[in-house]
Formats: sequence, structure tokens, C-alpha cells
Amino acid sequence: MADPRTEIHPTATVYPGTVLGDGVRVLENAVVGKQPSLGASSTASREPLPPAEIGGGTVISTGAIVFAGSSVGTACIVGDQSCIRERVTLGDNCILGRGSLIENDTTVGDGTRIQAGAYITAYSTLEEDVFIAPCVVTTNDNYMGRTERRRTEMRGPTIRRSARVGGGVIICPGVEIGEEAFVGAGAVVTKDVPPRKLVVGNPARVLRDVADDELRANGG
Repeated sequence: MADPRTEIHPTATVYPGTVLGDGVRVLENAVVGKQPSLGASSTASREPLPPAEIGGGTVISTGAIVFAGSSVGTACIVGDQSCIRERVTLGDNCILGRGSLIENDTTVGDGTRIQAGAYITAYSTLEEDVFIAPCVVTTNDNYMGRTERRRTEMRGPTIRRSARVGGGVIICPGVEIGEEAFVGAGAVVTKDVPPRKLVVGNPARVLRDVADDELRANGG
């Protein structure tokens, strides 16, 4: 018997085969299970995609899009006009803010919060409890669409557990941001950030250690 808390608004589109957990809400004009349309030069896989899967208690908000081949965990908020592309795994208890985008082949861990207007590029990894502030931009292509080398070297950032990335930060391809690191607002991150370090500036440089009382292990 269907869970009475499950809601699909009459203006929403849920494609056949999509798996919705108990209590999922798909709100006005949202689209779930959409197959991608790829450009001729796209590096994304063209293999057939399985249905999208949405975990129990998750809300797909007004105008949001979740593509086929992706899974969204339980108790998530996929914000208004946000988008999750194909082959994305979004963990449990995550928040995706208004107008933000997670590109294809990306993994996002439990409890991660991605604020409004953020862009998470393809082939990225965000571990558990990561905080991404508004308007963060991540990148994955050092050649910006030129040369065939880019196809083998394309890689987004890896952002480790409990790291925090401030508003308007730009993260260059393949950079790793260490566990519990803090990237100050407006920084341009061109190289790896060590764990528990606060970095600022353009290019980002280490300013100091993250304070002990801000660490998750210490209740921060």
C-alpha cells in the first residue's frame, strides 16, 4: 500500500521506472528520471541509464530536476530549481540549495550541505558532512575543451570529510581539500589544501590551523 505521505504534484513529471521511497514529495514542475541529451563533444558516458532512485522522506522541490541513473538518499532536500545530473550519488540527510547543480559522475556523502547557486562539476567527490557555501565554483578541465588530452585527465576536486568551503570560492581541477579544512570566502584554490588548515586568498595560501573548537571531533 502506498505511503499516504508520498506526494507527486499534478504539474510534476516522474518518468516510468523511477523508484520513490516512502514519504517522498515531488513538488510543482519538478522532473525526476529524465534521460540526458548530450552534445557531440561531451565526455560523459552514453550507456543506457537505469531509473532514478529517491530515498524515503526526501523532497524534490519546485522546478528541480533529477536525471536518470542517479540516486538521492533519505531525508534530503533538493532545492527549488536545482539539478542533479546522471550517475550522481547523493547521500542521506543532504541539502542542495536553490539553483545549485551537481554534474554527472559525482559522489556526495551523507550530511553534506550545498548552498544556493553552487556548481559541483562532473567527476567530483565530496565526502560526509562537507559544507559548500553559496556560489562556489568547482572545475575539472585544465584545457577548457581543447585537445584530446583532456579526456583522460578530466577530474573534479575531492573534498574530504567535514571540510568547509566559503562563499564564491573557485576550486581548480583535481585539487584535494583535506579533512576539516576551511577555505575562506573568495579564495582561488590552485593546489591541495592540507587537513585542518585555513586557507585564504588568490592563489589560496595557508593562514593558520582550524581552531580546535570548530572540529567535528570536538563538537564543533
